[in-house]
Amino acid sequence: MSTITTPITRLLDIQTPVIGAPMAGASGGLLAAEVTSGGGFGFIAVGYDTIEGFKNQLALARSTLRLDPAPAPLPIGIGFLAWKLEEPDSIGPQLLEIALENRPKAVWFAFGNDLGRWIRIVHEHNKKQEDGQKTLVFVQLSTVEQALIAVNEWKIDVLVAQGIESGGHGLGSAPPLFTLVPNFLAALPKDHPPIVGAGGLANGAHIAALLTLGAAGAVLGTRFLLTPESLYSDAQRDALIAARSTESVRTMAFDQARGTLGWPAGIDGRALYNKTVAEADQGISITEIRAKYLQAARDGDREYMLTWAGAGVGLMNEVNHAADVVRELHQETLESLRFAASLLQ
Repeated sequence: MSTITTPITRLLDIQTPVIGAPMAGASGGLLAAEVTSGGGFGFIAVGYDTIEGFKNQLALARSTLRLDPAPAPLPIGIGFLAWKLEEPDSIGPQLLEIALENRPKAVWFAFGNDLGRWIRIVHEHNKKQEDGQKTLVFVQLSTVEQALIAVNEWKIDVLVAQGIESGGHGLGSAPPLFTLVPNFLAALPKDHPPIVGAGGLANGAHIAALLTLGAAGAVLGTRFLLTPESLYSDAQRDALIAARSTESVRTMAFDQARGTLGWPAGIDGRALYNKTVAEADQGISITEIRAKYLQAARDGDREYMLTWAGAGVGLMNEVNHAADVVRELHQETLESLRFAASLLQ
């Protein structure tokens, strides 16, 4: 594989600037390991996991990568919903402790009211490592004001710029990704940490465009849902393949149906439009919608089930293994970069 060298590939020691997003309910140990095996960098998502479930995903990642048990380093990342860490009586802090004991290459924090608290815990952990092994800190943000705090005060290692196009949860007022990244670059000091972009990315042409914009890497989520290694069901994958990009909409209907309403102010979700969204918009009672949603989740019924999806979903039409997806994206990115270079005379 011909390499593409950017600040993020050097920092993570990877062959291509392709990062698999941590997606709750979708990014487990197998997906994270296979993205990494393909030359990119994969994340396990810690969303609503139990302690035992999280340990199982860590063990699966290690076995897939043929690694020794902890404390041998783990060359993948682990992503956390910070608001889940902050809930009263949460097991989140214990999950973070387990994660750090496994010595992952990186942790990722998003959607919290006190992100600095968790970043400090990671920094203190790093100071105690006698061999110098450092766990890098990724933070996902969507405003310049937040980015300045993250870089100047929290001293993060990687800034994830999340645009409005992202599937799953995000800031409902976020700018488009290709507006957000230049805003970050204009506002931050010249020695800023690497910026990686997330939001609606579907192919290598998107990645190449993002790199030429000044980002160091690309985060893809929906594209990796269409892999057998993701935790999505066949019904959800079929829904993604059938979807047009115009069917990816922002809504809180699914969180209302699931009862997952602890998100910080301004955060909503992007998913495929269906009757759950339509009936919520019509003002039908959440009790009635929830009953239909729960039944659909059991039955794999597209009319009411939840399928998170970014705005690039209409460009995705097949299921492939995650490592192959990474290699395909890498080749497409190379071709697009070479085409761009050919325009110079």
